[in-house]
Amino acid sequence: MVGFGILSERLAAGNTAIALLASALATAGALYALIEWLGRCRARISIPRPASATQCAAAVIGVGVANAMFEAPLFSLSAHVRAGPAQWLGEFVATFGLVGAVWVCSRVRPASVAGVVAAYIGGGFWFTPTGFANPAVTFARAFTDSFSGIRLVDVPGFLAAQAVGTAAAVLLFRWMLPGEACAAATCAAAPPAAPARS
Repeated sequence: MVGFGILSERLAAGNTAIALLASALATAGALYALIEWLGRCRARISIPRPASATQCAAAVIGVGVANAMFEAPLFSLSAHVRAGPAQWLGEFVATFGLVGAVWVCSRVRPASVAGVVAAYIGGGFWFTPTGFANPAVTFARAFTDSFSGIRLVDVPGFLAAQAVGTAAAVLLFRWMLPGEACAAATCAAAPPAAPARS
């Protein structure tokens, strides 16, 4: 996301709508490819959960690599303000929808997870004010002062919104699909169904 943000901001020449559209399309495409590529790990990639130190470190390293590829400072604290009830509600909605999509699709139509997640996150660029929906990524984005950055002081509000969004989605979708319920670890460990080929 950081690389997309840097490049789209540069190429859009100040047109925020074009930069956002480019970032949304690139993010959706990359997510689809990564989820398909990493197969068995698709639930681990998509469902926000408490981020481990390893996940946070990997995300911060990724930010540094993206910054370096586009000749930006390797790490710089973001000055992008992302705070307040509207931002937190948007993050709740983004996370709730993402967890709900993964929860339902992984149980009902596993082959659709990559496409649904990619479409949801790509669309989320336009129907939420942020749509980070991932604790490790949220933390790491505090270390880039690019289009996709977030001030470090704003990160806790986003993490809280993600936690509440995740809990609400799990409660609702466990209730909606009681016969399909399984522990997240069990579902994540199960091999995904092969996508249908035409």
